[in-house]
Amino acid sequence: MSGSRLLLLTGLSGAGRSTGAKVLEDLGFYVIDNLPPALLRQAVSLNEQQSDGRHLAVVLDSRGGIPIAELETHISELEQTGIRFNLVFLDSEDDALIRRYEEHRRPHPLGLPTLAESIAAERDMMSGLRLRADMYVNTSETNVHQLREWFESHLSALVEEQTVRLGITSFGFKNGTPRDSDLLFDVRFLPNPHWDRQMRSLTGTDQEVRDYVLSGRDAQGFLNRIHDLLSFLIPLYQESGRSYVSIGIGCTGGRHRSVAVAEELGRWLVDKGYSPTVLHRDIE
Repeated sequence: MSGSRLLLLTGLSGAGRSTGAKVLEDLGFYVIDNLPPALLRQAVSLNEQQSDGRHLAVVLDSRGGIPIAELETHISELEQTGIRFNLVFLDSEDDALIRRYEEHRRPHPLGLPTLAESIAAERDMMSGLRLRADMYVNTSETNVHQLREWFESHLSALVEEQTVRLGITSFGFKNGTPRDSDLLFDVRFLPNPHWDRQMRSLTGTDQEVRDYVLSGRDAQGFLNRIHDLLSFLIPLYQESGRSYVSIGIGCTGGRHRSVAVAEELGRWLVDKGYSPTVLHRDIE
């Protein structure tokens, strides 16, 4: 696809595909929803013939009752013909999917006797696609507005020339780990500003906290090792065609140490010529 991009958006029903498709349209993609797998190659060929080279996004799922094995076969055919694409898989925990279906009172496309059975069957059907996806997103803890912000932030990388997008998320282990982190680092060994009354109400974005957390020998040694690791890994991710790499930095509460380290890591990546997205999940 000369000058244009191909994105395949798939995943579990109720995990946010409709929201993703709308954001992709806003980003300039021509979006085809619920395309029969047999027409995938034809749709790509037609888009290649367009003189404007518009980006193409195809939403593929289980709504048509098509065996997922057939869908995987057609995706493999694209790979064999040398067509480059990004496969994005949206996932969510069962309880979140059940809650969304109950709120919207929609039937599950598989239509099994119970909603739980339908979700379990679809999860099993889609397991192969999940494993081959180069961008995996778990939307269990996001509402529709947060999900849209995520898409706008991360899928916009697919229309840029940069081959890999880096996301850094600070978090607190007491609130659970981010479900879609590719690399996860624990910084609870660093001195904790929470126990200093003057810094307890501050966050890792404040200079006083940053100096307290990062000034020690252990912090600098840790950062130097992360720098070495990322300097080694990022080019390999780029060579493999990865479009997005998520880095999680965790401390106990997600307000001080993880925030300071995430901010520092983000600055280092900017100096190296990257454009990372830095999010602080639990800072509030």
